[in-house]
Amino acid sequence: MKKTGAQILWECLEREGVTHAFGYPGGAILPAYDALKHSRIHHVLVRHEQGATHMADGYARAGGEVGVAIATSGPGATNMVTGIATAMLDSSPIVCITGQVGSRVIGSDAFQETDITGITLPVTKHNYLVTHVDELARTLREAFYVARSGRPGPVLVDITKDAQQSSCEFDWEAAKPQLPGYRPDLSPAPKEYEQALELIRKSKRPVILLGHGAIESGAMSEVRELAERAGIPVALTLLGLGALPASHRLNLGMMGMHGEAWVNHTIQEADLLIALGMRFDDRVTGNLKTYATNAKKIHVEIDPAEINKNVKVDVALVGDLRAILRVMLPKIEAIDRSEWTHFIDHLRGDSAVRDIQNLPDTGHLYAAHVINDLWRETRGGDVIVVTDVGQHQMWEAQYYKHETPRSLITSGGLGTMGFALPAAIGAKVARPEAEVWVVVGDGGFQMTMAELATLVQEKLKVNIAIINNGFLGMVRQWQEFFYERNYQATPLLNPDFGKIADAYGIRNITVTERAQVVPAVQSARQHDGPVLLDFKVEQEDTVYPMVAAGSALHEMIRRPSPIVETAEDE
Repeated sequence: MKKTGAQILWECLEREGVTHAFGYPGGAILPAYDALKHSRIHHVLVRHEQGATHMADGYARAGGEVGVAIATSGPGATNMVTGIATAMLDSSPIVCITGQVGSRVIGSDAFQETDITGITLPVTKHNYLVTHVDELARTLREAFYVARSGRPGPVLVDITKDAQQSSCEFDWEAAKPQLPGYRPDLSPAPKEYEQALELIRKSKRPVILLGHGAIESGAMSEVRELAERAGIPVALTLLGLGALPASHRLNLGMMGMHGEAWVNHTIQEADLLIALGMRFDDRVTGNLKTYATNAKKIHVEIDPAEINKNVKVDVALVGDLRAILRVMLPKIEAIDRSEWTHFIDHLRGDSAVRDIQNLPDTGHLYAAHVINDLWRETRGGDVIVVTDVGQHQMWEAQYYKHETPRSLITSGGLGTMGFALPAAIGAKVARPEAEVWVVVGDGGFQMTMAELATLVQEKLKVNIAIINNGFLGMVRQWQEFFYERNYQATPLLNPDFGKIADAYGIRNITVTERAQVVPAVQSARQHDGPVLLDFKVEQEDTVYPMVAAGSALHEMIRRPSPIVETAEDE
C-alpha cells in the first residue's frame, strides 16, 4: 500500500499503541498535521513545546507506556530540549518527533533550521534524522523499541518536510527493528549470583537501597519478598517512593540530601548495601570518600554504564531487576536480623512520626501543614501527586506517604522547574480514573502556567496546590545557610494566581490559615473541574534535615531545637 511519509507516521504510531500525542504545529511538521485527520490518535494542543515533552513524560511515568511529543523545526524543536533532558536523567520512555526543513536545504541556514539531532545527542538515548520516506517506518519502529527496552529513555526522530510529503510502499512487517549491536537485556553469570547470595548470607547489618528501576521493572512484589524473607530494611530514593508501601514495617523512608536522618545514619552503619535499580546519584551519597565505608556493595542495574560509575561495588548484577530477583529469591535464606532493626529503631527515636501531632497550629501556615493535610484527605484512593522542584518537592516526599508505585511523579535527576503542571496533564490523560494533584512552588508554576489553557481545553480534572512563599524557596534556603542570608534574586513579585485562574475559567481558593486547608482540599475534590488552590505559606521556612554539598551523608544540618520560654526570659 502506497502512503505518504505523513500518513506512515500516524499509522506507525497507532500500531505502536499510541492513543494520545502532545504537540504544537509549525511549517516543517505541517504535512504530518494535515494527515492527522485520517488518524484515530487524539492530539493534545500544548501552549509551549517544553510542555509537550513534560506531558509525554508524565504520561509515560503514570501509565507505563511510551509518551509522544511533536514539534516543528527550529525553535519548536529546541524548546523540547529541557523536557528531553528531564526524561533522559529519569529514564522515562518518550519519543519526540520533530519536523525538519527540506533535505535539499539542510545546512544552508534555512528558515527555522537547527541541527536538533546534534543538539540533543547528549540528552537522548538515541536520535535519528530521516531524509527519505522509505526509511521512516523502520526508524519509527526502532525508536519505540529503543525508548521502551532496557533502561528506558527519550528518543528523537527528526523528519524532513520532503520525507513527510513523499510516498512509498508501506510494509509494517518489513520494517521490523533489526539492531544486532543493541543488547538491552543482559544476564548475570551464575558466579555473580553466588557472590551476591554469599554477601547477603554473611551480612549482619544489610540495607536495601531501592530506586526508580524497581518501578520501571515492575519488581515491587519481588523486592518486598526479598526484604521480608531476609529481614532487610529498605531505604528509598526520591523516585523510588511508592515502590514499597510507606506503611511497611521495613520501609525506612527516603535517603539522601533531604532524607530522614536515621536513614542516612543507618546507611553509614551498614555492612552491606544492596542497591536495586538506583544509580548512586550525588544527592543520595553525599561525599563519596565517606560514603558507607564499612559496607560491601551489591548493585543490581540494567544499565552497565552505571556500574562503578560513582560508587565502586563488590558484586554487579547487570540486567532486569525483576528477572534477577526471581532467580535469587528461591535461594534467599530467612535470617533473624532483629538486633539490627532494633538498632535502627533506636536511631529513629521519636522523630519518625511526621504527622499532624508534630505539626501544631501556631497561627502560621507551613507547607508541611498543607502536604500533611492533603495526604490525610486523599490517602487510600487512586491518587497521583505530581510535584515541581524545590522545597515543596522535598516536603511532599517527607509528609505525603506513598503506598503505591507511580503515585509520585517528579523531576529527580535534572530538577526541572516548570515540570509539574504539564506532567500532571500527561498523567491524567494516561490514567483518567486517577485523582491527580499538582504540588508546585510559586516560582516553578509561573514557568509553564500557560498550560492551564491546555488543561481547560482538554476538560481535565486536575487539582493544583501552589505552595506560595514569595521566594525561590530552595535557592533562598541555600542563601540562608551558605551566603549569610544575602537573598539576591530570590524574592518573587507574584501575580494574583486566583485572578489568573479566573481568566481561564478555573475555580480557585486562596488559603492563609491552617484551619482553611482541609475545607479547601475537600472543596477541590468535590468540584467536577480543575481547581487552583493558592496556599500562602510561611516565607522563610526550611527543609530539614539537609546534607550540605561536599559533606558526609551523616553530617546533616538538623532542625534547631525550639526555644522554650521561661519566666526568666520574659
